[in-house]
Amino acid sequence: MVRLCVIEGDGIGREVVPAAVRVLQAAFPEVEIVTAEAGWDTFQAQQTALPDSTLALARECGAVLFGAAASPPYPVEGYFVPGVRLRRELQTYANLRPTSYLPVPTAKPDVDLLVVRENTEDVYVQREHTEDAGEIGVSEKIISRAATERVARRTFELARAIGREKVTIVHKASVLTQTDGLFRRVALEVAQNYPDIDTDELLVDTAAYWMVKDPLRFDVLLTPNLYGDILSDMAAAWGGGLGLAPSLNIGDGVAIAEPVHGCAPDIAGKNIANPTAAILSIALLLRLHWGRGDLAGRIEAAVQTALAEGSHTADIHPEKALTTVAFTDRVLEFLWR
Repeated sequence: MVRLCVIEGDGIGREVVPAAVRVLQAAFPEVEIVTAEAGWDTFQAQQTALPDSTLALARECGAVLFGAAASPPYPVEGYFVPGVRLRRELQTYANLRPTSYLPVPTAKPDVDLLVVRENTEDVYVQREHTEDAGEIGVSEKIISRAATERVARRTFELARAIGREKVTIVHKASVLTQTDGLFRRVALEVAQNYPDIDTDELLVDTAAYWMVKDPLRFDVLLTPNLYGDILSDMAAAWGGGLGLAPSLNIGDGVAIAEPVHGCAPDIAGKNIANPTAAILSIALLLRLHWGRGDLAGRIEAAVQTALAEGSHTADIHPEKALTTVAFTDRVLEFLWR
């Protein structure tokens, strides 16, 4: 039995996740949906942002759809970002962030790239402290051979499986010789096992320049955690914006589908959020975790058709906007045409 643990989270997660679930159930009715809680509201109610019961259910299912979690802009004792913790606990060590053309005004024709971001290390280990009576903040950057090897191997295997021709390794080894230097060295070692795939490397600042100037030069980018977070958000601008940007966190036999956008409290509860990112994240889950590329293709085609005909939410076309529910209805209408 195929099961999906659904965590709506906070804010617009409670609107876009149900939309994505509607599409998934229409395309793949045999999936069993089970629900769980996580996020800021969960923390306020239960004193934990990621309850043990949620983590246990996520592990049991092996597949998760996570909406969005709010985070206060100030330290709160006991609070942690539940999405980051969930990825680490499930060891979904590769974050996949594709950007491809969608028929919306802000997208760039022909863009088609994939950022693969190491998902468990770097400064996201959150080993931080202050010194000098709080006047100096210190954060540790952790890069290991083991984690780099597994994400690099997964990147090249995925590139080969989906017909990609080039992998660009991104780092700042010119300055961070012991951390990014290790990432660079190990990734290049792994690349030698894939002679059929062209491999090059860029310093992260140079990669950022080219992401702005000409994203068409990229095929697959392999990055440490922080750089991938930033570069994939930059890339999303060429795909129409963060409201349309999907992601999939994958490990060995586990996956977390997660729209890239935040919880957007300013529009939460208004039925105007764009569910595209959540719907396309489900398509990634179908293709790369459950092996149902046929169904993933149907969902992606339905989204493309809906957008091409001018069905837009307020973030794309404020004057002729559809609600979250109405846009989802249009996608469902095109699903089996």
